Amino acid sequence: MKVLVLGGGVIGVSAAYFLARAGHEVEVVDRQAGPALETSFANAGEVSPGYSAPWAGPGVPVKAIKWMLMQHSPLVIWPLLDPAMWRWGAMMLDNCTARAYALNKSRMVPLAEYSRDVLKALRAETGIAYDDRAQGTLQLFRTQKQLDGIGGDVEVLKQYGVPFEVLDRDGFCAVEPALRRTQHKFVGALRLPKDETGDCFLFTNRLAEMARGLGVRFRFDTAITGIDRVGDRIERVRTSAGDLRADRFVLALGSHSPKLLAPLGIRIPVYPVKGYSITVPITDPAGAPESTIMDETHKVAVTRLGDRIRVGGTAELAGYSEALREPRRATLEHVVSDLFPDGGDVSKASFWCGLRPMTPDGTPVVGPTPIGNLLLATGHGTLGWTMACGTGRVIADLVSGRTPEIDVSGLGMDRYRGAWQG
Repeated sequence: MKVLVLGGGVIGVSAAYFLARAGHEVEVVDRQAGPALETSFANAGEVSPGYSAPWAGPGVPVKAIKWMLMQHSPLVIWPLLDPAMWRWGAMMLDNCTARAYALNKSRMVPLAEYSRDVLKALRAETGIAYDDRAQGTLQLFRTQKQLDGIGGDVEVLKQYGVPFEVLDRDGFCAVEPALRRTQHKFVGALRLPKDETGDCFLFTNRLAEMARGLGVRFRFDTAITGIDRVGDRIERVRTSAGDLRADRFVLALGSHSPKLLAPLGIRIPVYPVKGYSITVPITDPAGAPESTIMDETHKVAVTRLGDRIRVGGTAELAGYSEALREPRRATLEHVVSDLFPDGGDVSKASFWCGLRPMTPDGTPVVGPTPIGNLLLATGHGTLGWTMACGTGRVIADLVSGRTPEIDVSGLGMDRYRGAWQG
């Protein structure tokens, strides 16, 4: 079967690889010059099933107000005249209940855990390397109130069988020795020892090369201008390189997915939430992180990627703007300098932003559509890297007519039926 994958980020390339491995003829089309040059390019580097949780939850609206009043705010909202943004925000508020949080997390965790297992198997089978480390994630708390408030999270971790450790200062310094220099700023930590890290850009490019070896064709520098539908089938995709046809189509265009779906009569609540990162060269390995540290106060992740430190965070609602705003850089520089003052040279950091494709319930949209030969793989938000390999396997199974190895009934767009009119 010929399958056309729209999108060359980590989700699209993962889907292409597993589709090709399943025996399909696969072609990938993307407007960029190569793989992973948009949202997959410089994310925080975390493969963190343990942190697979929706942003919407009990107490979040009140917290959001407090966050926006902070000097180094983890949340920024630009009041745009964009009805889609406000509808998306209203849907997110509707998900800020204990019941919705539990349901949404129950849909996210199995895909994230499965994806990590698929990634491990891929690494064992192929030897793919991407500055990967499997040394866990450490969530640091600056106040006793934060530490005392992890009871709910711990119960969820227990429910899903996710290993964890609650650590005092000696405990978190044992796994992250460089924190001994700044340990007095924190009262404790929650560690998820099974989480991993790695360079998503490097992974995607190496997986693309492996996909080429399986016969996948990549069309880069090719803009997608439209999709033509005839009845309940996609007939062709219009591009700057001409019309492309296939038996099945997989849409993996992140935040840009709704733009192409709307003319087809398909509306999904995926909206861009901008994230920022800086990449800092390591100057003192002993003063740098060993794995990933999450600063709970600023919602910023600090990750070691080879000879670099990746610092990622901030949620900015600004539509499709990719403007690099200096206050966001200041927040990232503040966090890494506060935690690891001797680890890297912040003056030589590169600055980046990407548009995370967020759903209001946190769960990605993976699976079939009302159009018989069109599948979706989008809406992964901050968890695209975490969920990529699992999503690719699920898509390959669905296209091949196989039942996926996990329950995907809650991942489809049908959960929004009647709730989203874009």
